Amino acid sequence: MYKRIQQLNLSSQETCFIWGPRQTGKSTLLKMLFPQAIRYDLLLSTEYQRLLREPSLIREQCLAQGLDANSQRDPIIIDEIQKIPTLLDEVHWLMENKGLRFILCGSSARKLRRGHANLLGGRAIRYELYPLIFPEIPAFSLIKALNSGLIPRHYDSARSSRLIQSYVGDYLKEEIAAEALTRNIPAFSRFLEVAALSNGEILNYSNIARECGISSPTVKEYFQILEDTLIGRQLPAFRKRKKRRLVTSPKFYFFDLSPVIHFSRRGKVVPGSELFGRAFEHYIWMEIVAHSSYSGLFYAMSYWRTSSGFEVDFILGDHEIAIEVKSTELAHTTHLKGLRRFKEEYSARRSILVSLDAKPRMTEDGIEILPWQIFLERLWGGEIYR
Repeated sequence: MYKRIQQLNLSSQETCFIWGPRQTGKSTLLKMLFPQAIRYDLLLSTEYQRLLREPSLIREQCLAQGLDANSQRDPIIIDEIQKIPTLLDEVHWLMENKGLRFILCGSSARKLRRGHANLLGGRAIRYELYPLIFPEIPAFSLIKALNSGLIPRHYDSARSSRLIQSYVGDYLKEEIAAEALTRNIPAFSRFLEVAALSNGEILNYSNIARECGISSPTVKEYFQILEDTLIGRQLPAFRKRKKRRLVTSPKFYFFDLSPVIHFSRRGKVVPGSELFGRAFEHYIWMEIVAHSSYSGLFYAMSYWRTSSGFEVDFILGDHEIAIEVKSTELAHTTHLKGLRRFKEEYSARRSILVSLDAKPRMTEDGIEILPWQIFLERLWGGEIYR
């Protein structure tokens, strides 16, 4: 069992939502942190049917046990809360009238928002759980991560491709079809394939629409579905324009490598290949996104690209920390062009090239060349963004 960095520290004082894609380990984490907590698991059909018919049963059971702010020890856990949005009214009443604390766990807030569910008026702390990250995995293997993804079951398995196939199928069935987010499942399936092939690339809605045989507004809605169900997120363009004309369309990354592995039908990722470079960049993005959340810094991320083709993969927050990712074993001047152009225009606080180099280096103009392991150690040690 992995020791997760996310510890839900504020749950001792506040009600919390914890969101994350399926199988990232939310239920396992909650069982580890709160083994004695009262738990309602809405994935159990009997529990689901019982509370769907009578949401007030939660209130009545809490009252029968005499629970209040003084007597409660562990938070009350409701797993997959999005399945019964009306439970949130009962949760709200128990919070307001009895001072009770809850942890509300789910894989999608879309159904709650679409149904205008009670989201507790901003009274609940939001947490997210991501796939496994570098400091959580003893003897971490980059090759394994890029070929299996970082969902715990996938990373642990010697036959991850079969698990990934089942996992993605379940997402289509449960998150998309069952919630009736779109009725045109074949078109959405084709869209997922095209989105996987364009993972980490600048979005061109018209081109994607043409390849899928749907309209551009539908493509935008499909990307919104992926974001709402936590299957991916957009990376906006850096917009502080000075001298050069900038590209302003966003990029899109899936939350893990596994959907890309499945939908793009790619082969094994080996060092030196184009696939390795794209997967390596995606992985570094995953680590930075998780760090922004887990650290509580919540810094913004963007990418920078000029119309003439100069690009930096990631710009972190207002600090303007510029990070370029290259899967080369020996970084040289060609790999630094984007960082140098960005430094000239914005006086970046730090410029970092993450690579497969064996040892850290520093160029004469102050660009740090960091081996990926050292970059991640410093990221999670609080030395990159501070």
